[in-house]
Amino acid sequence: MRILLLVSAFNGLSQRVWCTLRDAGHQVGVLLATSERDIIDGVRLSAPDLILCPHLTDRVPTRVWRQWRTIVLHPGPVGDRGPSSLDWAIAEGARVWGVTALQAVQDIDAGPVWATRTFPMPLSPPRRSTLCAGPVSDAAVECALEVVAKAQDPAFVPVPAVDVPAQVAGARLRPAMRQADRAFDWSEPADAILRRIRAADSSPGVRTELSGLAVHVYDAHPGLARGEQPGAVLGRRQGAVLVAAGEGSLWIGQLRAAGEGGVKLPATAVLGRRLSGVPHSPAGPESDPEATTAYRQIRYRRTGAVGWLHFDFYNGAMAPGHSRRLLTGLRHAIGQDTRVLVLRGGTESFGNGIHLNVIEAAAHPEDAAWAAVRALNEVCREIITCTRQVVVAAYAGNAGAGGAMLGLGADVVAARDGIVLNPYYDIGLHGSELHTFTLPRRVGRDHAHRLLDEKLPVSASVAARIGLVDEVGPRHPEAYTQWLTALAESHSDAHAARRRRTAKVRRLAAERIPLEVYETRELAETSRDVYDDRSRFAAARRAFVRKLRPDRTPRRLLMTAAPVLDEDQQPQLRPAVPVSA
Repeated sequence: MRILLLVSAFNGLSQRVWCTLRDAGHQVGVLLATSERDIIDGVRLSAPDLILCPHLTDRVPTRVWRQWRTIVLHPGPVGDRGPSSLDWAIAEGARVWGVTALQAVQDIDAGPVWATRTFPMPLSPPRRSTLCAGPVSDAAVECALEVVAKAQDPAFVPVPAVDVPAQVAGARLRPAMRQADRAFDWSEPADAILRRIRAADSSPGVRTELSGLAVHVYDAHPGLARGEQPGAVLGRRQGAVLVAAGEGSLWIGQLRAAGEGGVKLPATAVLGRRLSGVPHSPAGPESDPEATTAYRQIRYRRTGAVGWLHFDFYNGAMAPGHSRRLLTGLRHAIGQDTRVLVLRGGTESFGNGIHLNVIEAAAHPEDAAWAAVRALNEVCREIITCTRQVVVAAYAGNAGAGGAMLGLGADVVAARDGIVLNPYYDIGLHGSELHTFTLPRRVGRDHAHRLLDEKLPVSASVAARIGLVDEVGPRHPEAYTQWLTALAESHSDAHAARRRRTAKVRRLAAERIPLEVYETRELAETSRDVYDDRSRFAAARRAFVRKLRPDRTPRRLLMTAAPVLDEDQQPQLRPAVPVSA
């Protein structure tokens, strides 16, 4: 089928649906909802058999949904309507939620039902972005595949929403959630505050006040401190601040100063001198690496011959401090007498490269970008040159740009099924991370050039087929952890591990061109992008940080043009239910 994805942004969910449908053999294009006129013209040029909307915050033009089957993947169960479905579900502690595929009609989220799925909500309140990347994404993909199958059945007629039994109690039309609905007071229990913040993460955050500054808060984690004045900042660690609540406390990792021009940054960067006198918090006992007594972005543990280095940076972005801490953790792990080292990123994101927000907010963005690139390179070099252990890079979450390149120098790359990789640079940077060394050795020189030039997402299954990753494990996070444990142990046999390490030493020694040359060449190109701005890195970075909507869809995402039909030749669809004009 010719399937057009009409989206407000080509984000993680949209990319996963795109990859899934392409892998199933369909011709899939993307059209960004930049304006009503552009949508109408873009759809006419694409002439799709079906339009799917996996992430659309705009209204579908009447002229489009009347002439083309247009199905919206709504992040709520049958009966739920409104633009803040996930926000309300998290804030109110829903135990079950869902995704529903609805045909677009005049009233938003009111069309006939094509498919629906429900899923249990996590017991602990999830970040909205984490929910989107996990069960919502899984349910949306299942609904999309069902919709495509039904669209190819001439006898199928969708069911009016009013005739579909409600699967979740309380599903109803609700308004957009406002800051007044999200507001909290620091005198409330920490658990209640945590739920409100996570319902607004990663956007728009919740407005409050810290250290006398009006801010939006994000990235909240439970703390254990008690008995202090609610709202007082008790400590700081790795960019986060510990804030007292009425009962308990919370670590707040990210803040954005309220008002025009505020940029989301590590909390300590926003509060700055207001933290004078606030102590640095210790890491807590290493004997209990899973303890929540301190805010930790990086954790190390070992089980027998296997060492586990887990890192999880907010949205996968790495400022120089993140890279330096990860490098320190790597060197500590490499110094242990283990035979296998597993480098595992977060379930939501393995990594997305350098921290563009920190760069944009810096007094000298060029120097900040250069420092971030150099720091991330150090991590990549440490992985490539590690010969004391068999290194397993575990991509449990999506990865893009430098984050996608980060683990390619490992001996084994293991991806979780359903993740999406973007192994290219699309921000006005040539890119570094020693990708000119690692990428061709995994996929071949021609395919490496194709990935970098085409700038298209790659599913885990396709990545395995082309050699970008070696193994693909189960989609469910717990099942993936069990599978990854078995994989790591299978590489921990003493004789097999020694042979593999010896072969790697010989392979690195036999390289005709030293590793430093690859890095020097990459840095030379990247320096021209950073300091000369030859590829408009500054403008692209600013657009990303300020969330500026593009004025057109990138050509590489558009569907191959089809013959343009006159308006009276366009397919006329008989609505499944009566609709208003």
